[in-house]
Amino acid sequence: MMVVAALLSWFLVGLFIRASKARGWGQPIRVDGPAHQHKEGTPTAGGVPFVLALALVFFPLYLSGQFQGGQAGGQRELILMLGALGMGVIGGIDDLLKVRSRMVGGKKELLAREKFPLQILVALVFAYFAAPLASHELVPGFGRWGDMALITFVMVGAVNAFNFADGLDSLLAGLSIIVLLPLIALSPASALLVAVLLGFLWFNAHPARVFMGDMGSHAIGAIAAGAYILYADVWLLPLAAIIPVAAVLSVVIQVVSFKTRGKRVFKMSPIQHHFEHPDVGWPETHVTMRFWMITALATAAVWWLLGGRP
Repeated sequence: MMVVAALLSWFLVGLFIRASKARGWGQPIRVDGPAHQHKEGTPTAGGVPFVLALALVFFPLYLSGQFQGGQAGGQRELILMLGALGMGVIGGIDDLLKVRSRMVGGKKELLAREKFPLQILVALVFAYFAAPLASHELVPGFGRWGDMALITFVMVGAVNAFNFADGLDSLLAGLSIIVLLPLIALSPASALLVAVLLGFLWFNAHPARVFMGDMGSHAIGAIAAGAYILYADVWLLPLAAIIPVAAVLSVVIQVVSFKTRGKRVFKMSPIQHHFEHPDVGWPETHVTMRFWMITALATAAVWWLLGGRP
């Protein structure tokens, strides 16, 4: 079914690109950002069709009872997918506002004070059902409520970390595939996400014909966090997702430093844009490839720590 998912994603993303170009749903480029002005007008919100492909393949498989692991395995996969779709809808609202503002004006995106409560709500619901099904007790001595608090924090953190790791052609899609590789034999949702990302990468490879947008990054972050919680070890997720963690930390450090000291630590943030800044001078493709390599080494360490098991 991974082949079916990859081909369906490829087909839907291709259709989305044609529709986006016909309707002018292009991505605006910040003039104060990295030198990406040549990408102005590239279709955005490409996560919408690959998340749709993911759902279209996942739910028939789930309803037909083809997931291994009995009832518990099916429950894990269902709450994992519903959590991803819940986070994806939040990102999709952001994508819709961005496209709409470019076409007819109005609000440009969800504000942080609007987005975070929605993310926390989805994460809390996921945590309520995921805590009893986690691979082990996550916070020893604190019981289910301690596990729920940690799961909520990890889910919201992962969604935002993976979102901040976007911004270069194929960067997020490629590193997400690597992060999920240790889990594809355990979690059908993770395996199907890898497949649909391969279909998306066909068009997102440099020079990108479509950008992912927030729906895609939110869904990826949710599945990565949920799969490590349910099937592996939540404490290994920051190692595997070392680049998303570095991306979100670079933003936090940059904001805190500027507000408290009036100085910037990085040339730009998130950190991928620091390295492509003219003063550092890495080409975009070099940043992407090197970040993939770092992720591959970190994920290999995770695989070893898990005992090399699928």
